[in-house]
Amino acid sequence: MEDPKQKLKLKREVGLMGAVSLIAGTMIGSGIFMTPQTVVGSIGSTGASLVVWASCGLLVILVSFCYAELGTVIQESGGEYIYILRTFGQVMAFVLVFSSVFFVRPAGIAGMGLGFAQYVVAPFYSDCQPPVLVVKCVAAAAILTLAIVNCINVRLSMSVQVFFTVAKVLALAVIIIGGLVMLIQGHTENFDDSFKNTNLGINPIGIAFYQGLWSYDGFNNLNYVTEELKRPEVNLPRAIIIAISLVTGLYLLVNVSYLTVMTPRELVSSSAVAVTWGSKVLGSWGWIMSIAAALSAFGSLNGTFFSGGRVCFVAAREGHMPDILAMAHVHRLTPSPALIFSTIISLIVLIPGDFQSIVNYFQVPFVLPVLVIIASIFLVLAPIIDKPQIEFLYVTLFVLSGAVFYIPFIHYKLCPGLLTKLTVFLQLMLEVAPAEKNL
Repeated sequence: MEDPKQKLKLKREVGLMGAVSLIAGTMIGSGIFMTPQTVVGSIGSTGASLVVWASCGLLVILVSFCYAELGTVIQESGGEYIYILRTFGQVMAFVLVFSSVFFVRPAGIAGMGLGFAQYVVAPFYSDCQPPVLVVKCVAAAAILTLAIVNCINVRLSMSVQVFFTVAKVLALAVIIIGGLVMLIQGHTENFDDSFKNTNLGINPIGIAFYQGLWSYDGFNNLNYVTEELKRPEVNLPRAIIIAISLVTGLYLLVNVSYLTVMTPRELVSSSAVAVTWGSKVLGSWGWIMSIAAALSAFGSLNGTFFSGGRVCFVAAREGHMPDILAMAHVHRLTPSPALIFSTIISLIVLIPGDFQSIVNYFQVPFVLPVLVIIASIFLVLAPIIDKPQIEFLYVTLFVLSGAVFYIPFIHYKLCPGLLTKLTVFLQLMLEVAPAEKNL
């Protein structure tokens, strides 16, 4: 007879195809359609911009090796949060998850939602900028739609992810083929003296890398759902290597195509580089690129939403968030309370935010983590040293403010009675129950 006290477990329903789609489908978002012009504008030359894109890919590959090893050694969901919890302890883990749950993840979801919305509404406002309210309403509708999909079923959300990953890879293939045709026809003038006017300052290089790395964001998504991955010791490193190698190759070839069709000046002045490319190469069919960019952003949004809810779920299971967020639906076996909470926070962040401001904010050799740390320190300190801004202080204070909440609510566990009553009420309303680790 089944033990009535046994807790629920999330099912292992993510296979290799879903895993690759979760990584690649999240990475290939609105970034590759919107940031190439900023990279070229910052670094100053076509050749240097390609070096930046290749360097970003190499850096992400090195980081991914570290994540693959961590994911196979600590086979728990939660990504960086669970790794820091197991190595550095409670306080450091809480500070991380506090900033992640209340800003980093919601900001990413809101940013991708805005990127999707901008491309969706652009055809209806061809002669002017679309109203901000319209863009934000479309973004909110996309976030709510994906919240419902992810709450209903894991397989459904993975099917959505696979479909949009295939669609966006096909869209990038169209851009690559178009560029290759132009190269074969002899349009190589934009690559003559390709390193002329390169900006070698700390700030230009830092901005170029930030914008390039934004397009690679999401490479670590699979580590957030390790407990739902089939055979994680095999599929985790395999999926990471396949997905990131694929994306890096696609990004390089897409940028070669952009730079073949457009001059650096045209590229920098474009507000949506893929749409400009489409109008030049596809003519009257250029609107296809708007649809491709929208589909790409939507798929990336789904992947980020899928993994983001798991961070909140795992943090609650470890006692760093309210208990209700560690529960799963008794029939659908999805972490619906955590997903609903992530939706609410993302919608709140969406209200004052805009895309640009959101963007700005295995056994492996020991040398790889060292190189990654050095690169990370450079990317953090370079803009602060070169051009200090008050926003950097605000971000630091926000991260450190997690300790203010940790001491009364986590360490001393104040207000337990009120939270218990609220937990019971929400548990009955949402039909959820506590979920155990799936190890």
